[in-house]
Amino acid sequence: MRTLLTPVRKRLTPGPSPRKRGQRRLHSPRRSAGRLAVAAAIVFAAGADWTHFRGNDTNSVSQQRNLPVALERHDYVAWKTPLPGRGPSSPIVVAGRVVVTCSSGPREDRLHVLCIDAQSGKLHWQRQLWATGHTVAHPFGAVGAPTPASDGQRVFAFFSSNDLACFDLQGNLKWFRGLAYDDPSVRNDVGMASSPLVLGATLIVQLDTPADSFVAGLDVATGETRWRLPRDKGAIWASPTVLRGKGPEEDLVLLQSRTRLTAHDPQTGRQLWDYEASCHTIASATTCDGVAYLPANGLHALRYDPQRRATELLWHEPRLRSTNASPVVHDGRAYVIKSPAILACGDATDGRILWQLRLEGPTWASPVLADGHLYFVSHKGLVQVVRLGERDAEVVGTLQIDPGVLATPAVADGAVYFRTDQNLWKLAKD
Repeated sequence: MRTLLTPVRKRLTPGPSPRKRGQRRLHSPRRSAGRLAVAAAIVFAAGADWTHFRGNDTNSVSQQRNLPVALERHDYVAWKTPLPGRGPSSPIVVAGRVVVTCSSGPREDRLHVLCIDAQSGKLHWQRQLWATGHTVAHPFGAVGAPTPASDGQRVFAFFSSNDLACFDLQGNLKWFRGLAYDDPSVRNDVGMASSPLVLGATLIVQLDTPADSFVAGLDVATGETRWRLPRDKGAIWASPTVLRGKGPEEDLVLLQSRTRLTAHDPQTGRQLWDYEASCHTIASATTCDGVAYLPANGLHALRYDPQRRATELLWHEPRLRSTNASPVVHDGRAYVIKSPAILACGDATDGRILWQLRLEGPTWASPVLADGHLYFVSHKGLVQVVRLGERDAEVVGTLQIDPGVLATPAVADGAVYFRTDQNLWKLAKD
């Protein structure tokens, strides 16, 4: 069976003379040192980036400091850039560039990928694609729903039509996949929203639908399928989550279905453990210090012991029941948004509820945490900055932006980015 895989031919440029058979290329110390310096620079820059839905570790936590807080007291709007289409997808930030996707047209079949200069808000480049897959989506959402991802060198733009495109940071198309080409029944009539995840050399894409479903690991350089696993039928809009190990080779990818959470080796797809529960279909799991926190009729805290190859339930608190926003866990505290718009804080060691704070909602976007504050934006476009305390919390800043917010904010380089259907906003002190 054929797969729609479109590699992009590179322009040939003059290179070094061909080596004779058996001749080894010598690497000079200067060249090796240069490569190490470039690699170190990439690693250093990645620490300030926001490369996935909910950040580099898919946990909505940033180490950034000196972010704007008292929004109504100062004009912290650095810039506002209009977007050519709609979409719930969140922005990502990589190497001083903000990347965001959207869709337009009467049939939502025109797909947009925009790269915006983080400093000025000006457009670096924009690419447009025609959807090859199913574009019917609920009017509340859009085809531009999944958040793009980056490995620091490439941008992977995924859409509800199951179209997946890879660009370099200059906007050159490297490869394209129409993932529904071989499986046209892999579709959801209200739209799909699961965002891709990059771990090492593998890009993980999850397609859980009422019909045929699968998850695949693709080669980041070529787009070719490295592994593919069938999934139970049942629509899921939650996204893959990374569970960090002691080193990159021990990182796992967590996948939610309607009935279980499973952990897999991202390089091979091999399943290592599973946990049965009635999982949330929209809010995604999060992780902190080797523990997975699963939204499933409340919040479940799970720890996997690789020595015993067993998963232990540390606690389950039904009162920490999420809305569509994903939970956030940091520094011994678990934060969830309960209906209608109540921020609840629980002890991450046992699930005890410590305090609650009523916010203005409703909300779809997940909150993000940075420098002791939680950044929360309602569907009506009200940004609320919450100072987090040991025993209580308070709203210390508010700002009204465009209504209709579905996207989770991004935090990078001393700024917070909010995406609406109309604009991309940057808030920063400098």
